[in-house]
Amino acid sequence: MLGMMAMSGSAQDSILFRRLETKKGNWADLNVDNLGNFYLLSKDNRLKKINSRGDSVGAFNEVRRYGKLYSMDVTNPLKTLLYYRNFSTIIVLDRFMNIINSIDLRRQQIFQVKAIAQSYDNQIWLYDEQNNKLKKIAEDGTMLMETIDLRTIFDEVPSPEKIIDQGGYVYLYDPAKGMYVFDIYGSFKNKVSYLGLKDVHVIGQTMIGTANSELLFYTFGTLQEKRYPLPDSPADFNQKVIVTKGHLYLLRKDEWVHYTF
Repeated sequence: MLGMMAMSGSAQDSILFRRLETKKGNWADLNVDNLGNFYLLSKDNRLKKINSRGDSVGAFNEVRRYGKLYSMDVTNPLKTLLYYRNFSTIIVLDRFMNIINSIDLRRQQIFQVKAIAQSYDNQIWLYDEQNNKLKKIAEDGTMLMETIDLRTIFDEVPSPEKIIDQGGYVYLYDPAKGMYVFDIYGSFKNKVSYLGLKDVHVIGQTMIGTANSELLFYTFGTLQEKRYPLPDSPADFNQKVIVTKGHLYLLRKDEWVHYTF
């Protein structure tokens, strides 16, 4: 069983960030996959994929058809998930940013979704807020699995902004209620009450998020956390923080910066 609650105290250590590169540009969003490919979303909702050498891999520019991009999942470098919440539509792209499939969730009688994610077996997780269930669907929208109505086990149900499938667990993060942990079969395992975090990730068994101008690490099953000051960053300076193994990316108003640590 994972640890039930983080301790209120924290371990404050030092960490060395080394700046590798800075790229100028006014971007709406940034993401990075585990092969070092960058996904840059422009202010007019055009998405560009650039490899680790700086070469363009592909672009997705269906702005008129789908409108504003709500979220993207780049967990699998060979497949990108784009979620257009206003249209309740998930677009599946190949590694060159060509459309493989589109899923209209309304056709599946799913109408209230904030968070989606790619599953370990290349299917799609989503949280249906209308009936309070975590669901897994196939690329064609077919229902593969769903949990029980979470109102039967929680006094307050989550409204997750982020779903993460990592290391045999599925994590639902609600900034107002904390992190809910399920196994890959949809059974609830635990809850960790870290509230108000932004840019939440899970690497291995470690949850990473930001609070003010600090980077927080909490390993499930322990009673310790570690916090590190973000480099060169007043609290309101960063639009987005991305952490991968040994790397930190900061998206700012007119640039993004890549560090190792």
